[in-house]
Amino acid sequence: MKLQPSKGGSTVAPIVGLLIVFLLALAAGLYFRLAPELVSHRPERKPAFQLVSPIDLASLPTAARFDFPMGSEHGALAYNAQPFPENRHLGDDLNGIGGENSDFGDPVYSIADGRVILAEEGGPGWGNVIIVLHAYEENGTRKYVQSYYAHVDEMLVAPQQDVRRGEQIATVGSAGGRYLAHLHFEMREFITPFVGPGYRDDTRGWINPTEFISRHRGAPEDDVGRMPAE
Repeated sequence: MKLQPSKGGSTVAPIVGLLIVFLLALAAGLYFRLAPELVSHRPERKPAFQLVSPIDLASLPTAARFDFPMGSEHGALAYNAQPFPENRHLGDDLNGIGGENSDFGDPVYSIADGRVILAEEGGPGWGNVIIVLHAYEENGTRKYVQSYYAHVDEMLVAPQQDVRRGEQIATVGSAGGRYLAHLHFEMREFITPFVGPGYRDDTRGWINPTEFISRHRGAPEDDVGRMPAE
């Protein structure tokens, strides 16, 4: 007599199901054994890289005008060694007119009223980095823009500090001796602070700093000159 398969078909499916359950249980066991170790070594997210809150945005001072970050407020006594977006560069490399390292330690100024949202060592190739968030009015609309100051030597401000246009916030540096002294200066349409790549094919979100500042110099009566560091 031949044995007939039971009604409902093959017995393979229950075996496969049991095998899947076993593998899932094994994976879960490994996860719960390893997860605490993995979590303990996970880098902590810095508060500086979290989103700027709506309350912070609403309380930002409105910038009446924008000036250049080195030399005079008009951009004199400094030159642009590598402008945006030459060679995929996301900003301007600003130097004093003396050449070489003659501008090391020169003042770096906030380009407009705003609030510091990052001031820290930016990692290899960056040195110290400061990011200031600005609010401004254009055609009846409140807009936001970041100014980004990299390779600086001495930082004179801290996160959450309000700064005024023309206030000294740093000194020109060399990223710890990696480069000849200069200021890597970017302007961005982003709100959230991040260090960034410095060079990129896709420049969306980055603004030509020289063109933006030239268009937003403001009225002559808004020009009160530079504010030296205290």
